[in-house]
Amino acid sequence: MSKDYYNILGVERGASKDEIKKAFRKLAHKYHPDKAGGDEAKFKEAGEAYSVLSDDKKRAEYDAYGQTFAGSGGAGPQGGFGGFDFNDFAQQGGFGGQGVEFDLGDIFGEFFGGGGRTRTKRGRDISIDIELSFKESVFGVEREVLLHKMSECDECGGRGARAGTSLVSCEACNGAGKVHETKQTMLGAFSTTRGCEVCHGTGEVPKEKCGACAGQGVTRRQQEIPIVVPPGIESGEMVRLTGAGEAVPGGVAGDLYVKVHVKADPAFKKEGNDLVMTHSVKLTDAILGAKHELETLDGPLTVKIPAGVTHGERLRVKGKGVPTDHTGNSRGNLYIKIDIKLPAKLSRKAKKLIEELAQEGV
Repeated sequence: MSKDYYNILGVERGASKDEIKKAFRKLAHKYHPDKAGGDEAKFKEAGEAYSVLSDDKKRAEYDAYGQTFAGSGGAGPQGGFGGFDFNDFAQQGGFGGQGVEFDLGDIFGEFFGGGGRTRTKRGRDISIDIELSFKESVFGVEREVLLHKMSECDECGGRGARAGTSLVSCEACNGAGKVHETKQTMLGAFSTTRGCEVCHGTGEVPKEKCGACAGQGVTRRQQEIPIVVPPGIESGEMVRLTGAGEAVPGGVAGDLYVKVHVKADPAFKKEGNDLVMTHSVKLTDAILGAKHELETLDGPLTVKIPAGVTHGERLRVKGKGVPTDHTGNSRGNLYIKIDIKLPAKLSRKAKKLIEELAQEGV
């Protein structure tokens, strides 16, 4: 007969995840076997209930069928604590102040299917900020930044061995890169696996250590990092450089995140892949038409102002906008917004000519 997990935790069937977690936390404190008056059976039962009700998929299966179908490692009479992370729970204060000082992840990991796995070590990510001009943000740019960080050793290329010497099998783990341990706990003997600390999980150690990095394969030094900023980047966007962060012995380097800040331009602004600029023309040029030379992001450009152009009208120049791919072959357009400047004062002659135009009905 299936167990009533809601009843075990003392919550309603519609309880939220927070309510379920709080209920389990309370029972775990109450029944922990290492406490006076603890109850190992009820402690395990509460963990089993929590592993199901805290998982959306398992909970839906349990609500529908009275059981779950997660296979090995899942909750139920033959399972254990399923996907419940005791390390995470303990770090959040799950057993704080109760005198429980052992690592629950070590105790339950192997028994409930979590053992035998080692994680690849990963270096710390680094985040920096750079400032670009508007033009650089439109066309893209290559920059170099100087960072002081843990990097692969130049002397040995990250091997940790002195030049001309080889690597040998690690005696601490017999070349396996991981160490198996057996621990005696309240539930019996359990086997755990962790990465070898001597060879950093690689299974090999230098026969003779590199003098520059003391055999670690990494050193803290200044390194120039090239950064390729793609065209059309917006202010506030990030460029990610995989593996350009901090290096670690026997692991993979973290990433470098570059946050871009774009300085405003007094003449141009972006509208998607298009560029927009404002250009002032005289009244006579607006009426009669003219050719003007403008300074654009591509350099000088001759533009024909058509006769009879209106104030606020936009003239389109194809293919002079923001590049839409890394090749720059495809680009948006440049729009020139016309600003007709009316004269503040008129000479007698100019006034007379305008009066004549008025008489013509212009």
